[in-house]
Amino acid sequence: METPIQATIPSMNASARRPARRVALVHDYLVQDGGAERVLGVLQTMFPDAPTFVLIHDAGRSHAQFRGRDIRTSFLDRWPFAHRAYQWYLPLMPIAVEHLDLSGFDLVISSSSSFAKGVIAAPDSIHVCYCHTPTRFLWQERIGYLNDLPQPQIMRLLLPPLLHRLRQWDRLAAERPDVMLTNSETSRARIRRYYGRESHVIHPPVEISSIPIGSGPGAYWLAGGRLVGYKRFDLVVKAFAKLNLPLKVFGIGPELAKLRAIAGPKTAFLGHVDDATKATLYRDAIGYVSPQIEDFGITIIEAMAAGLPVVASD
Repeated sequence: METPIQATIPSMNASARRPARRVALVHDYLVQDGGAERVLGVLQTMFPDAPTFVLIHDAGRSHAQFRGRDIRTSFLDRWPFAHRAYQWYLPLMPIAVEHLDLSGFDLVISSSSSFAKGVIAAPDSIHVCYCHTPTRFLWQERIGYLNDLPQPQIMRLLLPPLLHRLRQWDRLAAERPDVMLTNSETSRARIRRYYGRESHVIHPPVEISSIPIGSGPGAYWLAGGRLVGYKRFDLVVKAFAKLNLPLKVFGIGPELAKLRAIAGPKTAFLGHVDDATKATLYRDAIGYVSPQIEDFGITIIEAMAAGLPVVASD
């Protein structure tokens, strides 16, 4: 049975008499566990023999599903502080991604929210990009996003001219894939606006079969995901502190300490939770709150699968 990606690429539907194609997967960096990493995990399942190229791989922070995989990193991965402060090397990431050696691969599939789409594939290969969103800190939430980056002060002074050059590179990089896929009509519109090209929507995988539907009134409100500034969990935490309503927040990220400082007495931070625990949290919740305008919103789909009402930005 064809997968959606295989159905999208005509040359992959050719006669089985052709020799097996060599496939390479490319991802921005493996330093967190989010929706883009779920998509990468599915691609690895579809192409189990394909190596995965990334700029930086922090095995301690990436999902356990990537352990034992053939992960190949750029030269930046060996530089000082690359795992904990990879944003310091923002100016070098275009060079690093262009130096990933993809020679000998017939099909390159990039999973990209920033730099992975800019890989240079061999002239006779096919490059398919699953673009989760145009690069946020270049086109969408520039001020808020960059304020959250742990950049040294000198980098902040150099950011304005640097961002101009990076936007030029990003627009050029978006022209390199032969086929561009994306996760939603929202992202498709952004790709058209910022990159001037069309893309095909294939929604990301969401595992809902193990999420039970709640049977009671619920005991708390729920929110969760990566606790980063542009996700705006501060709005939820402040609102529930003011309303004095029970709130549980799952997920980890650099905003955790700030969120704890503004939280009310009925707010609990749960940290990283596995899928089974998250399913139980959905089951016992009153409703789910999502403060950011999402590209797709996997947790929103999960919450709705549990029968929860969702309060979301529009």
